[in-house]
Amino acid sequence: MTKKAVALHYDYQNAPVVTAKGSGFVAERIMQVAEENGVLLHKSPELVEVLGSLELGDEIPEALYLTIAEIIAFSHRIKNTSFS
Repeated sequence: MTKKAVALHYDYQNAPVVTAKGSGFVAERIMQVAEENGVLLHKSPELVEVLGSLELGDEIPEALYLTIAEIIAFSHRIKNTSFS
């Protein structure tokens, strides 16, 4: 199965925007760059399929606002949790 990835950018004012997407090597590179920059990854094949159908620069559809908001909120909670 070929890996797929979609990267979103959220500026806290507008809807998140697709900033990168790809499969195979490109997907691996997107995930590598995210990890190198401390960006948490969320793995959801169904969500990647929907987001992957968007063009670069497109805002996410309104139907995904709640789902993406929950993922963003969860990632902020994880990043702000101290495990020491």
